[in-house]
Amino acid sequence: MSTIQLRTPIPGPRSQALMKRRNAAVAQAAFHATPVFVAWAEGAVVEDVDGNRLIDFAGGIGCLNTGHRAPAVVDAVRRQLDRFLHTSFNVLPYESYIAVCEKLNALVPGKGPKKTVLVNTGAEAVENAIKIARRYTKRQAIICFEDAFHGRTYMAMAATSKTHPYKAGFEPFPSEVYRIPYAYCFRCSYSMKYPSCDVHCARHIEDTFKRVVAAESVAAVIVEPILGEGGFVTPPAEFYPTLGAICRKHGILLIADEVQTGFARTGAMFACERLGLEPDLVTMAKSLTGGLPMAAVTGRADIMDAPGFGQLGGTFAGNPVACEAALAVLDIIEKENLCARANVLGERFRKRAAKWQAQWELVGDVRGLGAMQALELVRSKTTRQPADEETKQVSQYCYEHGLVTITAGSYSNVIRLLMPLVITDAQMDEAMDVLEAALAHVAEKRSALTAQLT
Repeated sequence: MSTIQLRTPIPGPRSQALMKRRNAAVAQAAFHATPVFVAWAEGAVVEDVDGNRLIDFAGGIGCLNTGHRAPAVVDAVRRQLDRFLHTSFNVLPYESYIAVCEKLNALVPGKGPKKTVLVNTGAEAVENAIKIARRYTKRQAIICFEDAFHGRTYMAMAATSKTHPYKAGFEPFPSEVYRIPYAYCFRCSYSMKYPSCDVHCARHIEDTFKRVVAAESVAAVIVEPILGEGGFVTPPAEFYPTLGAICRKHGILLIADEVQTGFARTGAMFACERLGLEPDLVTMAKSLTGGLPMAAVTGRADIMDAPGFGQLGGTFAGNPVACEAALAVLDIIEKENLCARANVLGERFRKRAAKWQAQWELVGDVRGLGAMQALELVRSKTTRQPADEETKQVSQYCYEHGLVTITAGSYSNVIRLLMPLVITDAQMDEAMDVLEAALAHVAEKRSALTAQLT
């Protein structure tokens, strides 16, 4: 039986009515990718207020690796609701905060004993990781990457690359933040080809130390192991070992931003494990709790203890309900072997996507790791001109036919997959059927337009 069930055209009348209310009451800057208002969700399926059922390939922007309303998460939350909702760990501590930290200390990759601090959001985790790195190294500068996304607070925006919609008009940003090209092989900033390039993008940081900022002034390099909002760009195998060796040579910390890559998405608990990245600090959020707001910074104990007592924290940081949800999520990932499931889903997608890439000029690149997969759409495989408008059309076709997708990339031309890892094989195939139909529809429209113009 089909999962997708459309009772009305999308958006339906109730969603349209809610959109009018939203436009009147909500600040326009609070964006949303679809005009659909949700009423119910479970697993990998959402139902809107008009009774339409859709498969969710967005997962709350990567927050639902264990699925909507995972039963164990819901049960853990309900049990906590009967005890207490909030005391603030900074005033009256509780065991679940400690238990989450113990779990993350054991799971996060890296050498030596670790410690953790809990916060509220991915951006807040980034802010705190940079604070910790500066306090430990007694240095000021931070190096980040082109096409990176680290959040919407001011230091996080300074480290973020994409100007619109994230940064334009919010200047000035904090100082001592320097940006270098990432290992974006499909659009190499140096016009080189892998592997003959000898990962020049990683080695280039030595030139940065000579021409831009002194190595002895740099506290940390912050990097997403795989770019998230930047388009799921996956670096070659040599990139992180090379970058890591250079950082260690100069006493520079490596901060791995695993906010989107973490918790089984890439076929390992953390993407660092698959990419040869040895982090000193790791930031995480999103799928840590199965849908509740909580984030964390985990790192080497000596680094984490550099700030003094009271220098880290927040009123709601490590909320007890979110802590219980996190413990349930980590248990689900292990018991249901979601890392292995991510690899199965990724391979299932890539087999289909390879055919799309061979069939249509529109599909320029297929990339990713585990279930963190993406299509980069182009108008020409020769020029690689970003197909931003066509990407919007693909996304619209998808939600109108029962599949929720979200786009990414500095050029807004990437379709990314963030489906819950608990999606069934039948749901996955049905979703890919819709995505294939969307690509065919847009490719045919473009061919017809090209024919008219010539």
